[in-house]
Amino acid sequence: MYGRISQTVVTLLGVGLASCVAAEEHRIAFAPQKDAWRIQADGRPLATYVFRDPVILRPYFKDLHTPEGIQVTRRHPPQKGADPVDHDTMHPGLWLAFGDLSGSDFWRNKARVEHAGFLTPPQAQGDWGTFTVRNRYVGTNGVLCEETCTCTFLVRPAGYLILWDSVFQSDGSAFYFGDQEEMGLGIRVATPLMVKPHESRYRPGRILDDQGRRNETAIWGQSAAWCDYSGWMNDKFVGITLMPDPGNATACRWHVRDYGFMTANLFGQSVFRQGPVRRTEVPPGQPYRLRFGILIHSSDREETLDLKTAYQDYLTSLNRLSP
Repeated sequence: MYGRISQTVVTLLGVGLASCVAAEEHRIAFAPQKDAWRIQADGRPLATYVFRDPVILRPYFKDLHTPEGIQVTRRHPPQKGADPVDHDTMHPGLWLAFGDLSGSDFWRNKARVEHAGFLTPPQAQGDWGTFTVRNRYVGTNGVLCEETCTCTFLVRPAGYLILWDSVFQSDGSAFYFGDQEEMGLGIRVATPLMVKPHESRYRPGRILDDQGRRNETAIWGQSAAWCDYSGWMNDKFVGITLMPDPGNATACRWHVRDYGFMTANLFGQSVFRQGPVRRTEVPPGQPYRLRFGILIHSSDREETLDLKTAYQDYLTSLNRLSP
C-alpha cells in the first residue's frame, strides 16, 4: 500500500498539478545536508527537513520561509535575547508528534522516532517536489508502530503549500493515541508573529480560525476546519495556516498559545473539556492515516489574505492526490 501511495503522488503530480498553478513558471529543488534535506523554491529557501537529530528524537522541519524569503518559524535553535528560548528541543519549527502513543512520550523526547530510510528519495519537477520516508516509533518495550510519511511541496497562488500524508501501522500488536494537548501537527512561529509581542517594537500577531474566532482564549480546545497564525514582518503580513484533511478519522481541536505556538490535535477530548477521556485504538495490521495541508503565505495587507479560497485550493490539490 505504501508504495502505491508514493507512486500515485508522483504520477498525479507530474500529470495534473502543473496545470493548476499560475502560468508563471516556478522550480522546487532539494539539496542534501548532513541528516537533512534543504528544500528551495525559485532559488530561495522554503524549509529544511531534518530526519535525524541527536537531541530532538523525531524528524521535523525548520526554517520555513515565504516566497519573499521571510522566515515564519522561530529560529532553530532560538537566539537568546532575540527569541523566547522555551521548549527549544520540542518546538523546532513544524513537526508531527505525540505525547502519548501507547504510553510513550514522543513529544518531549522521552521516546524516539527512528529514521528507517527514504522509500521515495526527494525529487522535483517544476513547481512541485516530494519525498516519502519511513519512521519507526520506538517506546520502552520496542517498536510500537511504523509510519510512512509523504510530504509534497507545491507553489500555489497563495504561497507555498505542503501536503502531509502519514500512515501508521503495526503488524505485531495494537497501539493507541492518547488524550493529551500535545498530540498532532505543531508549529512554533517566528518571534515577531506572536500574539503577545516579545519586544515593544513588534506589532501583535493573531491566531484566526475558519469560524472567525481569534487568539488563544477563543480558539483553544475548539473544533475548526483550519487555523492560521500570522503577523507583520518586513512590511508583509505573513504566517502559516494548518489545514487538517476533513477526511481524517476524527475532527481536529486546536491547542493554541498566544506565545507563538499552535497544534492541530485530532486526539484530545477530555483534555479540552469536550467529553470523556478518549483513546484512539489501531488494531494490528490496520493502517491509520493522517493528512494535513500547511500553507506558508504572505500579503501586503491583512485584509487581502483570502484563507477561504486558499483552503478550497488545498482541498482541490488534496483530491488530485487521493489514491
